[in-house]
Amino acid sequence: MKLAYYPGCSLDSSAVEYNISTKRTAELLGTELIEIDDWNCCGATSAHNTDKLLSLALPARNLAIAEKTGLDILAPCAACYNRFRAAEHTVRADSAVREKIQEIIEMEYSAANSTFSILEFLVDKVGLDKIKEKITRPLKGMKAACYYGCLLVRPVEHTGFDDPEDPQTMDKIAQTLGAETVDWAYKTECCGAALATSRPDIGNRMIYEVIQNAREAGAECIITACPLCMMNLDMRQAGAEREFSVKFNLPVYYITELVALACGDSPEAIGVNKHFVEAVSYLKTLPAKAAEMEAEKPQKATKSTAPASEEDKEALQKKINAFIKGFENNPEKMASMLLDDEEKTKILVEIVNADKKKTNKLAELMAADKDKAAKAAEAYVAGEIKKRAKTAGNS
Repeated sequence: MKLAYYPGCSLDSSAVEYNISTKRTAELLGTELIEIDDWNCCGATSAHNTDKLLSLALPARNLAIAEKTGLDILAPCAACYNRFRAAEHTVRADSAVREKIQEIIEMEYSAANSTFSILEFLVDKVGLDKIKEKITRPLKGMKAACYYGCLLVRPVEHTGFDDPEDPQTMDKIAQTLGAETVDWAYKTECCGAALATSRPDIGNRMIYEVIQNAREAGAECIITACPLCMMNLDMRQAGAEREFSVKFNLPVYYITELVALACGDSPEAIGVNKHFVEAVSYLKTLPAKAAEMEAEKPQKATKSTAPASEEDKEALQKKINAFIKGFENNPEKMASMLLDDEEKTKILVEIVNADKKKTNKLAELMAADKDKAAKAAEAYVAGEIKKRAKTAGNS
């Protein structure tokens, strides 16, 4: 497989380890990446905050160059991917804008090719089965929170490869590599982006809340696929710790680093030693954790009815607390994780806002069994609908 490769500004500078590990992952999985010739900045946030046409023309120039090669594009950076998809979507839908863009970039461009995120590439283009075949050093023992951020899966009409509220592609990749992933409420919340520099009073709190929620859900590390998310959660983790008087020391990894590691590469070869939060030591603990998990298997099989340990109870309570906080901060999102129907979701939001006991019960069920939580949510909504119908009939 061949793909045009757009590293963008971050992968050539602050996210050099993402560049290294993406190229290595592609090599390990039999994909040839051909860097787009004479590529330019996609404009990221600055362009679409300044001039809409500029925000489309900048990524379109790169797309037009790639289009001449007949190749689809891999854009690992979430912001670059988002801007590329926005340009593709607009050019395909609006011929007048397409003509204006072609005049600006002085090239023909029809959006005949498509841009893939790193998650689409790994799941849809390569496939989980092929990744599994390449694994020589599984990441068993790792307990991770997969952090998608706000750009990889939104807006859904531009991206469309995963659920915008409860995405699963990164979780599936991590699980294929042998890691355990946690359910948590902040997987698509914003990390603050550039607010950490322009408004640190706001940005540091957003960073803190993402990391704190991951930790409360039981995560021992965070996985991302965005250079800016990595910068905030890794480089600026210390600043959030100072402001809120906590100590996280939670390592953050690019998903491509973990693929390469599971396929046998050393942490140093793919840049893990370049992280701000020291991230190599945690990886060294995994073999012992994996061995301990294996040793516990027969015991669990013969003592399946034994009461949970205090450690297990504490971990479960952390997950419950994380879901309760999710309901308090974003009830609409939590409700949509349980129900597909929009009207029922609205009713469930009203229920959890009004009834703390039901909120706590749903959080307990979500921590233990999401299917049971969904059934309970359906029951709560059905009961509320019935009550409303009875009230309406009596009036």
